[in-house]
Amino acid sequence: MTGGHGDEDVVRLYGPEFHERPMELYHRLRREHGPVVPVLLEGDVPAWFVIGYRELNYVTSNPGQFARDTRRWNGWDTVSEDWPLLPYVQWSPAMWMTEGAEHQRRSGVVSDALDAIDRTELAVLSEEVTDGLIDGFAGDGEADLMERYADPIPPLVFARLLGLPDDEVPALVKDIADSAGSDENAIPAFERMHERLRRLVESRAARPGPDISSRMMAHPAGLTVEEVVHDIVILLAAAHLPTSNWIGNTLRLMLVDERFALTLQGGRGSVGQALNQVLWEDTPQQNVIGRFAVRTCELGGHTIRAGDMLVLGYSAANADPQVRPAEPDHGAGNRAHLSFGHGEHGCPFPVPELAEIIARTSVEVLLDRLPDIRLAVKPDELEWAPSLWIRRMAALPVVFTPAVFGY
Repeated sequence: MTGGHGDEDVVRLYGPEFHERPMELYHRLRREHGPVVPVLLEGDVPAWFVIGYRELNYVTSNPGQFARDTRRWNGWDTVSEDWPLLPYVQWSPAMWMTEGAEHQRRSGVVSDALDAIDRTELAVLSEEVTDGLIDGFAGDGEADLMERYADPIPPLVFARLLGLPDDEVPALVKDIADSAGSDENAIPAFERMHERLRRLVESRAARPGPDISSRMMAHPAGLTVEEVVHDIVILLAAAHLPTSNWIGNTLRLMLVDERFALTLQGGRGSVGQALNQVLWEDTPQQNVIGRFAVRTCELGGHTIRAGDMLVLGYSAANADPQVRPAEPDHGAGNRAHLSFGHGEHGCPFPVPELAEIIARTSVEVLLDRLPDIRLAVKPDELEWAPSLWIRRMAALPVVFTPAVFGY
C-alpha cells in the first residue's frame, strides 16, 4: 500500500484514549516506540508521529528534507473525498502551503503587517472586547467561559485589526466559528467568510486604512488580492481556536490549581506563569499534520520514504523527559516549548507576542471584573473536548457574584 508501514508495529492514532489522558499516552508511546512512532490516522491512513523534542526540532528546521506542500504526499490514493482529516491536507494557495522563496515572500508580508500593530493599542482593544463580553453575562452570576468568553475574543479582536466595519463583525465572527466545525454549516460558512474578506481586501486596496488588510495590499512584495485573502483566512484560523484555547486552558488552570489561588484574590503576578505553564502542559494545538518527506531518509530509527506524511507532536515533544524534567512547575519560566511551532513554518513573527497580549489581557480583565469567580462543578467533572489535534475544554462553567449595573 502506498505510504504504508509494511511490517512496522503501528499504533492507531484515534479513539477515546487519545482524548482523555494524552500525556499518559505520549509517555507510553515514547517508552514503547521511541521518538518517532509509525501510526495510522482515521481510516487507517499511515503516517509518522514525531514525539521527540530533538527529532521535532530537526524536522521543522530542515524544510529541504521535510517540506510543507501537501501535494508531495504519497498517500493520496488511500483517502476518499469524505475522509474527516481532508481539510488538514487539502492543498490551497495560502502562505502555509508555500515553500522556499515564495514562502519567505508571503510570510514576510504577514510579519511586517502584524509587526506594525501598536502593542499598547492592541492591549486596549483586547480590554475593550473583553469588557464588552463580560458585560453580557456579569449580571447572570454564571457563565460558560468557553462559549461566552474565550471563544469569541480572538475573532472579535482580529476583525477589528483587519479593518472590518463594525456592522459586519458579528457575521464574520459567527462564520469563523461555524467554519471551524464539522457539520453541514462549515463549508457555507467558510465560503461566506472568504467572500466577505475578499470584499474587505478589495475595498482596502482602493481606500487604505491603518489596518492589517491595507498594509498587506500596500506591501512592496506586491501580493494579489487573492493571495492576501488566502493569507488572512489562515491568520484568522491561527488566531481563533489556538488563542481561544490558550485563554480557556489558562482560566481552567487558575481555577483548579492552588498554585494560582493568590491571583484569584486580586493579584496578577502569576498570570504570566499560568499562560506559560499551559503551553507546556496543555498546549492548545496538540498535534499538526505538518510535513512530507522530500527524499527517503532515516529519522528516529525508522526509514521515512519520500512522500511519507509526518504528524508533528508538539504536546508530546514538550513533555519529552530528555529536555524537560518532571517537576510540575518546570514550565513556569522556561519558554523553550514548541507550542508555536518551530522553523520557517512556525508561527510567523510577531504572532506569539500578539497572542500573548490578547490572552494575558483576557485573563487579567476577567479576574479584575469577577474577583470571586469559581468553578460551578468539581474540577474532575470538567471535560476536555474529544480531539487529537486541539486541547480545549468542552465547557468551563463558573459562578460568581452577579454584577449590579447602574445606580
